[in-house]
Amino acid sequence: HVQLVESGGGSVQTGGSLKLSCAAHGYTYTPYCMGWYRQGPGKEREVVADIDSNGVTTYADSVKGRFAISKDNTESIVYLQMANLEPDDTAMYYCAIYDFAPCRKGWYRLTGALRGQGTQVTVS
Repeated sequence: HVQLVESGGGSVQTGGSLKLSCAAHGYTYTPYCMGWYRQGPGKEREVVADIDSNGVTTYADSVKGRFAISKDNTESIVYLQMANLEPDDTAMYYCAIYDFAPCRKGWYRLTGALRGQGTQVTVS
């Protein structure tokens, strides 16, 4: 039974930093695409950043240069380091994983994608 466990959300001031973690307990498939999407108040869901099993990363234009995604292959953990946070980054952040690579547009919506419960990020 695979479980995604997210941590690291919280409240910060504009310009602050946070690091999100997502552990995919029990996930052993390769290839895969894993990453974070978010949904802010009154906004559409959007992929923030993702990384595939080959280490290829993609970022939303709105976070390029501020966010960095990385993975720990040994522990099946993906990290999202967020810097220079802005109020527009306020959202619920969800981790997801899908057993296909490379990451495709909208992959986290696909049937079979596993999604976490989310962690709140608030920037004021």
